[in-house]
Amino acid sequence: MFAVEVRDHIMIAHSFKGAVFGPAQELHGATFVVDAAFMAETLDENGIVIDIGRAHEALKAALGPLNYKNLDGLPAFAGHNTTTEFLAKHIHDGLAGAARSGGLGRDGKALTAIRVTLSESHVACAWYEAPLWPRTP
Repeated sequence: MFAVEVRDHIMIAHSFKGAVFGPAQELHGATFVVDAAFMAETLDENGIVIDIGRAHEALKAALGPLNYKNLDGLPAFAGHNTTTEFLAKHIHDGLAGAARSGGLGRDGKALTAIRVTLSESHVACAWYEAPLWPRTP
């Protein structure tokens, strides 16, 4: 499996519902380093998985609506705990749309999966990975 990975970051504020979160139930800030890996079983005729520049643009576009926002106030997240895992999937879904539409400089059908990793600190991260297309038997 080949992969191209790009990185950016976001700064957000949010709070959580549920005793399991302890003091994080209060409004607090977080800065996440966000890595997005795009995977393919083969390289294209140019010898690449995807165009790195377009991948970085797609990641910036997916992160833009979240950056410097209080996620508690965004209608898309109403009723959800915006945990690191939840956000990883949310960002993945945005990138998957760009990949499927061919917006990364390669036919989306040639890509197999995307993994999005959010690092909360140098000691903790969470990620979400899923195939871009249904598996065929």
